[in-house]
Amino acid sequence: MSIRLAATVVVARPGPFPGGGVEVLALKRSAHSRFGPGFVVFPGGTVDQAIDEALAVAWFGSASQVGRACALRELAEETGLVATAGGIVVSQLRRADEPGLAPPDPARLPEIARWIAPEFLPVRFDARFYALAAEDWVEPVPDGVEAEAAWWTSPATLLHGAFDGDTLLMWPTLRMLEALDGCRSVAEVLELRVEQVAPPMSPAPPFARP
Repeated sequence: MSIRLAATVVVARPGPFPGGGVEVLALKRSAHSRFGPGFVVFPGGTVDQAIDEALAVAWFGSASQVGRACALRELAEETGLVATAGGIVVSQLRRADEPGLAPPDPARLPEIARWIAPEFLPVRFDARFYALAAEDWVEPVPDGVEAEAAWWTSPATLLHGAFDGDTLLMWPTLRMLEALDGCRSVAEVLELRVEQVAPPMSPAPPFARP
């Protein structure tokens, strides 16, 4: 079975919490989405080889940066937030390659995890997770197609919702949120390195603990 390449970006900003902590950008996938309808996820999607390789070469000088390019493209399309050399801006065009906007340095978009779906799943992804710092004031606008909602929230809030049965989380999202819940600052998010951990059973509930 072939594995599809994918990329995800964890966008984090300082949270309004005593003693530190962060908020992350969360999306709720549309009920009509082909993959994960109704699940809460980070921005991201499947690599479009032609488009994303061209963006990777234009932005970062190498097709090997296709994952980073995909993550930024999906962020723009799903939320209207565009990562630039000067920070994140809100764009009505929803284009990561909007004219006049220089791309960020790849060092500002570190890879923090890689998840390869287990063989028992009918659809398998090889997904790279990146991290990106955001300013306090930027607000996402969901595209209404892939994402029906987009908002800032704490990792703890999403975890509580999952264990209460109110929030659907895929296994990698759960594991990422557990790691993010321990971050006291955005700088710590950018320094995260989360190892892949297999689900506790095959197949596993999307929000089960190991």
